[in-house]
Amino acid sequence: MIEPAKLFQLEGGQKRRKLALTFGALERDIRGIAEKGTEYSFTSMTRTQYIVQITKVLLKDEKLDDATRKELEKLIAQDNLDELRICNIARNALLAIIGTFPAEWDLVIAPHTPAIDENGIVRKRDFFPDVCVYAEDIRSPFNIGSIFRTAEAMGADKVFISPRCIEPTQPRAIRSAMGCIETMGWNRCDLSQLPKDLPVFALETGGTDINDFVFPKKGICIIGSEELGVSPEALKCADYGRVTIPMKGLKASLNVGVAFGILMQKWVESLQK
Repeated sequence: MIEPAKLFQLEGGQKRRKLALTFGALERDIRGIAEKGTEYSFTSMTRTQYIVQITKVLLKDEKLDDATRKELEKLIAQDNLDELRICNIARNALLAIIGTFPAEWDLVIAPHTPAIDENGIVRKRDFFPDVCVYAEDIRSPFNIGSIFRTAEAMGADKVFISPRCIEPTQPRAIRSAMGCIETMGWNRCDLSQLPKDLPVFALETGGTDINDFVFPKKGICIIGSEELGVSPEALKCADYGRVTIPMKGLKASLNVGVAFGILMQKWVESLQK
């Protein structure tokens, strides 16, 4: 975080970007989910005083819309300041001025239950044994984080990722996954290293309608990259077959994370029958 006096010395775009980052860091600090090294640490003023000071810096921005200006002026004049609301309104107003809008991984979401307890032990999770996913060449940190988050929520056992898949420990992937990467078991491996005792099927076009597909009790579902889908090599490994999500739209296209969510819901439904 930066001293308010220094913010006054910055110019237009640079000042706005720094302010947006600062308000975002404050939101995470207020929620108790600040990244290490970004916690509020100024001793010369309280966090509340700091928020008021940098909000006043923003109020001097001629590009701030009148409605937001009035709202922020009202909020910082209250006796019991709603720090989180002030920071959230200010950050999103700045992003709108800059011309940038937050992707999901940039949103400051409420705290989740930590994957590791106070004794440093990973919390026990409930899951379906040997219900796994193989993420092949996923490039987006948001998508791989989303896949981990869905896998954990729906009770998958493990996530396998291909050698060319983006690193799940990439910061944006971690934030998108909301703590699920630490909770889920995962391995990086190529197709030849997948467990030999589990049936393998692929989520790809040209297969059996997901409403008619007979899901295995245990197995590995292959999901392909955002641009190329499941590779020919991976399709050859899909000894249990191919499952397809029917679509009616003109584009007939789903984000890989969304498609995986639909598949997991159907798979879990079949396991609970």
